[in-house]
Amino acid sequence: MAEAEVVGRDRYFDLLRVLAIVRVSVFHMFPFAVLELAFPSMGVMFALGGSLMANSLMRQGAGRVIYGRVRRLLPALWVLGAVVVPAMFLVGWEQRPAWWHLVAWVVPFADPPASTFGEQPAEVLWYLVTYLWLVALSPVMLWLYRRARLVTIVAPIVALLAMPLIPVDAVQEVGTDLLTFAACWILGFAHRDGSLRRIPGFLVAILGTVCVAGGLAWSHLHPDAGGIKYLPIAYAIYNAGFVIVLLRWRPRMEWLIKRTGLDSWVSLINSRAVTIYLWNNVAIALCYPVGDALEVWRLGKYFEVGYVTIALALLADAVLIFGWVEDLAARRRLRFLPWPSRPVREAAAPPVTGAGTGPGTIYRASAMAGR
Repeated sequence: MAEAEVVGRDRYFDLLRVLAIVRVSVFHMFPFAVLELAFPSMGVMFALGGSLMANSLMRQGAGRVIYGRVRRLLPALWVLGAVVVPAMFLVGWEQRPAWWHLVAWVVPFADPPASTFGEQPAEVLWYLVTYLWLVALSPVMLWLYRRARLVTIVAPIVALLAMPLIPVDAVQEVGTDLLTFAACWILGFAHRDGSLRRIPGFLVAILGTVCVAGGLAWSHLHPDAGGIKYLPIAYAIYNAGFVIVLLRWRPRMEWLIKRTGLDSWVSLINSRAVTIYLWNNVAIALCYPVGDALEVWRLGKYFEVGYVTIALALLADAVLIFGWVEDLAARRRLRFLPWPSRPVREAAAPPVTGAGTGPGTIYRASAMAGR
């Protein structure tokens, strides 16, 4: 068994990331709106990414940090593309894109093109596009944040008002996703430099409640939109409300560390977070034809359990077959199954700094967002 890294992991961050990944996967299988409302996973993941990005920028040069994020994230995408893109051509691509459009499968500066057959695997790639743009813009955003904290957090939400005026659809799509989650990313900066910890807990709870209620109220006033996620401003405010509370809260995590079985699962999922995210839609898409071939319908009222079981088995296979790419990208020892052999020691909480520019505690939590 592989040993876990035992130096300076933030188990609260690790747990939040696991909850986010699990919720995303469950939502893809069972797209009930209540799942999105109960735990806005994407906002949480971008907030964790912003905090880790700020930590790295406080210690290293911007170019090195950006290169490190890109290096850790793209190989997993390339593996997915090496499987999905040829499959789309073999099955038949209704309107084949120009060859240069396929560059987005190598460096996702925009949503990679996909056929009807490849729609589900490509559906999740907007996250990588948004994440890489936020990484590239982080040095500038951190510079602005240090000079006008509140303005920098609120500005992306206000800027969403102008997005419908942009005539280019691709720019509008990427820009809308970017601005929707930029506030969460910058709240990660506020977590990293200790600004959130200086705000009294009851004020954070009130602010978070107001944001969540405001997002829901906005959605209620626009019932024809199809849900809060189709109202970017409402969705941005709603996500920010959850994020500010979750990042301000600093629970003790001894209960997790003492439960070695559960703690090991948290470590395993964190080590394969990108693979799980990229391949969960593929597993769900394939579980139905595989289930039909196995005559899962014979289970009667339990047929859904059969499809879910097949989807989990296919996802586990993807993790075992392709997950080692994350070790390669992170320059870790390659592991077929990264199951830790001993508990992971929790990192100390970051100190509250007056100027917000100190290095703080170094977290080595491997994230979907990278290091």
